[in-house]
Amino acid sequence: MKEVEIYCHNTQSRHAYPLGTSLLEISKDLDIQLKNTVCGAIVNHQVRELSFCLVKPKQIEFFDVAHPDGIRMYVRSLVFVLYVAVKEVFPHVSLRIRKGISNGYFCELAGFGRDITEPDIQLIKKEMKRLIEQDIPFVKKGVPTQDAVDHLVREGLDEKAQLFEQKGHLFTSLYFLNDLGNYFYGHLLPSTGYITNFDLVKFFDGLLLRIPKPENFDVLQDAPVQKKLFEIFQEHKNWAQILDVDTVANLNEYTLQKKGGYIIKISEALHEKKIAEIANQIHERNGDVRVVLVAGPSASGKTTFSKRLGVQLAVNGLRPYQISLDDYFVNREHTPRDEQGNYDFEALEAIDVPYFNQQLLDLMKGKEVQLPKFDFHRGQRYLNGDRLRLRPGEILIIEGIHGMNPRLLPMIDEKNTFKIFISALTQISMDEHTHISTSDNRLIRRMIRDSKYRSYRASETIKRWPSVRRGEERNIFPFQENADVMFNSATLYELGVLKKYAEPLLKTVLENEPEYMEAMRLLKFLSYFKPIDDEEIPPTSLLREFLGGSSFLY
Repeated sequence: MKEVEIYCHNTQSRHAYPLGTSLLEISKDLDIQLKNTVCGAIVNHQVRELSFCLVKPKQIEFFDVAHPDGIRMYVRSLVFVLYVAVKEVFPHVSLRIRKGISNGYFCELAGFGRDITEPDIQLIKKEMKRLIEQDIPFVKKGVPTQDAVDHLVREGLDEKAQLFEQKGHLFTSLYFLNDLGNYFYGHLLPSTGYITNFDLVKFFDGLLLRIPKPENFDVLQDAPVQKKLFEIFQEHKNWAQILDVDTVANLNEYTLQKKGGYIIKISEALHEKKIAEIANQIHERNGDVRVVLVAGPSASGKTTFSKRLGVQLAVNGLRPYQISLDDYFVNREHTPRDEQGNYDFEALEAIDVPYFNQQLLDLMKGKEVQLPKFDFHRGQRYLNGDRLRLRPGEILIIEGIHGMNPRLLPMIDEKNTFKIFISALTQISMDEHTHISTSDNRLIRRMIRDSKYRSYRASETIKRWPSVRRGEERNIFPFQENADVMFNSATLYELGVLKKYAEPLLKTVLENEPEYMEAMRLLKFLSYFKPIDDEEIPPTSLLREFLGGSSFLY
């Protein structure tokens, strides 16, 4: 009998198994014990389901649902269960997963015909729990693509079917739960019984699918009501639907018809209109506003937005002066450290808040101040002779991640500030049931910018990203609802443009690098987009901050 050798990182041991042994069989034989139930494995730096069978020597590391890829498996599987439950309870209703919000997933029931009630929600939840209790396997089947398309059309999943057709593959895969087939662009759990905790609650005009905390699957994540964020999502969703570009397949159709330039023009015009409206709001505050704070997560386009806002404020007769909060960092020896002992540059304590406030107070009193600069190489703040005095009609635009944090300006009257939160809230979905993560959108932006301006490899950006995200979750997102206004820096077309820049970078990640599996996931994601030429993107576009070719100086 032929055998294959494996090295298991969990047990730090080598073993030989018969050819064709599944990961599930190996995990049971090795008695892999993790905090939660084992749900998948990293095999030679690629994510695999437990049904995966070995035919060659492999390095294996089993993971549970708390692992980032385990959570993705959990959410995909939970959405599949929700889909099947809705089909059973309300056969003529179409489930749509619109966006990630409030630490969950916002869902709509298209064709419901009336307001959703609590009894309706309880019926769906009861059916979901029944499916979970039955511990039904998720069965993956390879089928001819045309057969998959026909099946999806019969199920009313036309957007998914259209995307399968556009891929042009001879064969593809579908997952089945009982007789219902679906696809979620990634791996699923072995069976419904692996789903241990969830909730479904009323949320605005739809539902919120709630999921557990990664660190404790017995407890659901908090679900703060993010009204402003929801409104900005809805506004752009309406635009996407009006233009018929609310899914990847729709966007691809514009590209195939050589109409990508039209979507670029519309998207850029919408940005310009929104920035002008924000400038008008600031101007209408009767001269009270002296400080405009612009905050947002990494790769949201804060710098270009601030510059474009400055142009629109000038149109309103105001004279803007831009300051970066980064220039008020404390010296390196005073920088706080995180749990791992590394410098925590994203903590508010990394900013010299008293010094920053005193300078703002002096400026608002008409005094002249000498502005600091921060030397990131030496880790020291210094004065380079730049001086500023605010005169009538002049206004400060201050860019920095802490702009929404109420502890940033304890000495400044709130009526003198205007807060803007900016993020790249992806406007299109993969299809009916798969939203596009705004984090993935920003990671791809940052990877392109890091390569172009900092000579970082894609693997370096991917490696740093979890730390960046943790900092955002602590220091940025909890305060976003404090904004006077939110701005969505994403465009309808951008992933089609970013594709041709990102794919070559992702392909440089080597198979023996830990970042390989994330690079492969992003490559698969981008493979569904048809490339869009960027020649019609104007030099003032926020996307130029990442691609190059901007007419602004940075």
